[in-house]
Amino acid sequence: MTATAVAETPTEIDPWQSPFVQELVKQWRAQDTHGAWEGKDDAMLLAPYIITKEQRKEMPIIGDPDPETIWRLELFYNAVGLAVERETKNMVSPMMKMHHEGFGKMILTAGRLVVVNKQLRDVHRFGFESIEKLAAEGEKFVSAAVAIIKQFPEVANYS
Repeated sequence: MTATAVAETPTEIDPWQSPFVQELVKQWRAQDTHGAWEGKDDAMLLAPYIITKEQRKEMPIIGDPDPETIWRLELFYNAVGLAVERETKNMVSPMMKMHHEGFGKMILTAGRLVVVNKQLRDVHRFGFESIEKLAAEGEKFVSAAVAIIKQFPEVANYS
């Protein structure tokens, strides 16, 4: 391996330092009104988002999402919105329309601008293989939303 090849290798970023993951943890901590989760570390809080391939295989292909899964989904997109707000200083509002069978749509808006438009399917299987994939997916949504706001600031700032 040459010196240039080593320099071009991307460095691993700690997913726990991701602004999105930190925002997601804050969202979970804010839900704990009675202090039941004070003793839990961040990994234990976000553990419901991690679904291994084996666990996913055991899940039915078609199924109705339970309220806890829908709640986790809402917290995920709320964290995306708040991470976007922190970076752009634009207020971001989530809107979700979900069918009881686990399909629907999630949008995040800033002003009159739609910054995230996600079709939801198989919500009962919502999760990620690892914390790294959770962080990467969240950061992908955040960076795309920030880019759209920077491209159309007059629409995002319209109230």
